[in-house]
Amino acid sequence: MMRSSKYILIGILFGMTLYKAEAVSWFRIYEMFHFQSFHMYGIIFSAIAVGVLLVQWIKRTHMKSTEGKEIEITEKDKHAPRYIYGGIIFGLGWALAGVCPGPMFIVLGSGYTVLVVFLLAAITGTFMYGLLRKYLPH
Repeated sequence: MMRSSKYILIGILFGMTLYKAEAVSWFRIYEMFHFQSFHMYGIIFSAIAVGVLLVQWIKRTHMKSTEGKEIEITEKDKHAPRYIYGGIIFGLGWALAGVCPGPMFIVLGSGYTVLVVFLLAAITGTFMYGLLRKYLPH
């Protein structure tokens, strides 16, 4: 229990940071999809830059996991259509719901209980993908 509590604490702090940065604000997401503000793009591009730097650091220093094993990052398939279709589906869902799946819990925790509908839809979609995965082109 003690080991997982640090991850719960980090998740809570991350959620509070996203909430305070207005990264989960429907208005900010609306602005982004209408190209009216750089706010969300700044957050997304910053996250991409930090992610790229961290992955390169992990690869170059042969960093080990908490279990002591070297972290292995496998190369991704460069087949573009899967990313294009997935991105379109993800973007449409994000635009329709006004929230992406990760911050959905943050918005729900901030009192917008209508997000239960979208959260259930996201969980159902994930479950359906799990059932249909073997029939889908990968």
